[in-house]
Amino acid sequence: MQKVMNLIVNSCKKTTELMDKQLLTALSVKEKMQLQVHKTMCKTCSAYENQSKIIDSIICKWFTGSAIITVKLPEDKKAKIIEAIKEA
Repeated sequence: MQKVMNLIVNSCKKTTELMDKQLLTALSVKEKMQLQVHKTMCKTCSAYENQSKIIDSIICKWFTGSAIITVKLPEDKKAKIIEAIKEA
C-alpha cells in the first residue's frame, strides 16, 4: 500500500516541478493525477500554482510588449547616465 501511495502522492518539490513543467509542455496521465492528488491535500502548492501562473502571464506580457510600462526616468537622471557613458 505504501508503494502505491508513493506513486500517487508527490513531495511539494516534485509537485512544483510538475506545475512548472505543465506551463511548457503537456503532462502525462500519471503526472496529472499526481498533481491533482497533491493539490487537494496541500494548499501551499495550490497557492504556488496560482502565483506562478500570474507571474508567468505578467512576464509573457512584458516580453511581448503587451504590458503598458508607465515608469519614466527623470531628465536629470537621464543626463547623468548619458554623461557617465560618454566618460567611460
